[in-house]
Amino acid sequence: MGISYSYSEAICQAAYSGDVHQVHQLVKTDIKNLNVQDETFGDTPIIAACRRGNVRTVKYLLDQKADVSIRNKKKRTCLHYVAKKTFTFYDYLMIIILMPILLIGYLIMKTIQKKHVNLMKLLLSSKVEIDAVDYKGNTALHYACLNKSHGLIPLLVERNADTSIRNNDNESPMDIAERLKFLKGFILLKKSK
Repeated sequence: MGISYSYSEAICQAAYSGDVHQVHQLVKTDIKNLNVQDETFGDTPIIAACRRGNVRTVKYLLDQKADVSIRNKKKRTCLHYVAKKTFTFYDYLMIIILMPILLIGYLIMKTIQKKHVNLMKLLLSSKVEIDAVDYKGNTALHYACLNKSHGLIPLLVERNADTSIRNNDNESPMDIAERLKFLKGFILLKKSK
C-alpha cells in the first residue's frame, strides 16, 4: 500500500521506495531529475522520500542540492510531510503485537519516533521554508501539533517557527494543541512566545 507515481517520474517512485541507488542513477543520467515534479501529485523526489520517511534518500537528495522550497499540488513542501508523518497501520500492528514481549513494541515505537526527529533535523539543516503554508493554511508546526509530535515541536520552535499563523479554520498551532488536550505541546508553544 502506498503511492504510485507516474512512469515518467520514475525517480519519485524510487525516492518513495527508498531506492537510493536508483535515485542516484536517475540523477546521474539527467540532473533535471533532481527536482522533477510528478504529473499526478506535483511531488518532487525529496517530497516523495519525505512522505515515506526515507532518511538515506533525503540525505542523498539534500547532498545533491535538491530544492526544498518546491511545493506540490497541495502547496506542501517536504517539511509538511515530515511533520505529518505518523505511524502506519503496520507500525501500530507491530507495536501492539510485540508490546507484551519484553517491551519490543515500545522499542519499535521509540525507533520510529527517533527516525522522524532525525528526518526533521536533516531538513531543518537545509534552507527549507519553516513557515510554508499549504492549501489548508497549515504549517509544519500545525501538523506537528495535530499529530501530537512532542519530538518535532521543539525542533520547529527552536528554528523560530511562527506560532501565531492561523490556518483556514482560524486555528494557530497553540489552539490545536489546546483543542486536542496536548498539554506538553501547549506548554512548549506557550514558553516559545
